[in-house]
Amino acid sequence: MTLRQTLTLTALALGLAAPALAEDLTIGLATAQTGGLAPYDQPTLAGFQMRVDEINAAGGIAGKYPIKLIAKDTRSDSAQTALVAQELVDAGVQIVITPCDADPSIAAGMITQAAGIPAFSFCASTPTLPLAVGDYMFSNYPADNVQATMLANYALEQGYKSAYILTSPDTAYTLKLPEYFGQVFTAKGGTLLGEGTFAMGQQDFSAEVTKIAAMDPRPDVIMTAAYEPDFPAFIRQLRGAGVTAPVLGSDGIDSPTTFAMGDLVEGVVFSTAGFATEGSPLAAFNAKYKEKTGEEPNTVYIANGYDLGTVIEAAVTKADSLDPKAIRDAIAGLENVEGVTGKITYAGTAGMPLRSVALVRIVGGNRELVTQGVPELADIPAP
Repeated sequence: MTLRQTLTLTALALGLAAPALAEDLTIGLATAQTGGLAPYDQPTLAGFQMRVDEINAAGGIAGKYPIKLIAKDTRSDSAQTALVAQELVDAGVQIVITPCDADPSIAAGMITQAAGIPAFSFCASTPTLPLAVGDYMFSNYPADNVQATMLANYALEQGYKSAYILTSPDTAYTLKLPEYFGQVFTAKGGTLLGEGTFAMGQQDFSAEVTKIAAMDPRPDVIMTAAYEPDFPAFIRQLRGAGVTAPVLGSDGIDSPTTFAMGDLVEGVVFSTAGFATEGSPLAAFNAKYKEKTGEEPNTVYIANGYDLGTVIEAAVTKADSLDPKAIRDAIAGLENVEGVTGKITYAGTAGMPLRSVALVRIVGGNRELVTQGVPELADIPAP
């Protein structure tokens, strides 16, 4: 019987809570359970919690490091995220997980970097995130410039010769991903007919829609990284104005809201972190999730969170230590970690994982795989 088991049984016999020992890996969750980022952080957390439960049921990482979670709601606010990160650092966590957006993740990362504690963003995909924070910051999702390259290559393969991009300067994600798309599209011979902007949450896209509808010629394709609630408002008004040009989106619209929009989103193609082909690990995970919860996984963010648990398990196993620096060094050296969404590598990167991107088409309210893979490195714009 291990020391942990002995002390736990003693505590239970005395009616006390089981003690937290030094071998616990304590992970702090500075994530958004309310606010605009909740539709992304909540399902990611659900998948992460599922993996943590599995690891703990097997005795912890490497059979000796049980995982303890401390979760605090950042309310989708950057200032609150920084405050929560400091509280978690003060509580002695060895790893911090931050929201699915670069801005609050940078705010938290400034705290964790100074404290020498490794941090992962649940699914922020802005490639400059680790560069803005430092070598203790990592992300857990295909980078924007990689997604944009896949989308631009697809657009050109479809024979689209002109494009219009819609950006918002309110976040790095909604600004840079379409700009990366434009860089690749024009570098390979496409023409960018224009660039529009919007304020996140504005809900009124009439000015942009009117401008697009009046263009002569109209663009062959429209690309945006807008997400809830902006993307639903934009596509509804765009189609209402009679603009039928194909629309390309990004992983932010991989949500139940998008798929519930019926004909308005028919044919929309977007980038995401994985697709469950028959017999794939992701298909097996989806079946397991449904069996455990009774619900179909309605977004890949669930699997993405599950994979983060596997990445942390691999890093701590490699480090064989709970020292934050040893864990950071181990993360930076990980290669080909087998996730349910595919292999995940951090070695040789600047904190953004090398992992495949799936392009998915919405057909009849369901997902249809267009293509899946990693673009040529030479095609990917620099962060």
